[in-house]
Amino acid sequence: MNIATADWQALWLTLKLAGLTTLLLFIIGVPLAWKLSQWQSRWRHGIEVLITLPLVLPPTVLGFYLLLLFSLNYAPGQWLSQLFDGPLVFSFTGLVFASVIYSLPFMVQPLLAAFNANGQRLTQAAAALGIPPWAALLKVLLPASRAAIVSACALTFAHTLGEFGVVLMIGGAIPGETQVVSIALYQHVEAMEYGAAHRLALMLMGITTVLLLAARWLGYSLAPRGSNNEQAKPVMGVLG
Repeated sequence: MNIATADWQALWLTLKLAGLTTLLLFIIGVPLAWKLSQWQSRWRHGIEVLITLPLVLPPTVLGFYLLLLFSLNYAPGQWLSQLFDGPLVFSFTGLVFASVIYSLPFMVQPLLAAFNANGQRLTQAAAALGIPPWAALLKVLLPASRAAIVSACALTFAHTLGEFGVVLMIGGAIPGETQVVSIALYQHVEAMEYGAAHRLALMLMGITTVLLLAARWLGYSLAPRGSNNEQAKPVMGVLG
């Protein structure tokens, strides 16, 4: 398959962006979902709505407001620029920030569903044995939620692979720096380079399909024995 160097760079950037986003969201999403599952407050629904917003907002709308947020014309952008020694707009670091916000519900929602199903019961059982809450999360709840964790990570990674509107608004299309596969594909189509577009689209579709199939198989394999995979079913259903 004849693929240009710039397209290989776009593919590498896309995989790096998806990997970093998934790792960061796993670190953020696990304690966030666990805290939400334990939190009995009317404010919880407001927080869940905020987390879910990227699912329903057009990516260009979210990208536009992130562009303003990262802009040097406003205080948050100036502070972030000082923190990261440069503006976030049109940089790979900015893409990672935007992707973490855009893909947040794809990590949190499957984890929250699993923690809601088993969190209270397992946490109370651990507390009865004298296990502190955070130890219960790490030693009891997370091992019992392996299928949901696999699903959340797979969904987050696959969703980040296909980002277009947000990455275009924040990163533009700088080859080797911010040009990801979805942007390169769009540019090939605009230039009527359909052969190159077809090759990129085929690679991205193949990677995504293999990833989701592997996640589905791994999720069911990791589900607790003797549970008839009941824990995995609601979450794995998201994968189709």
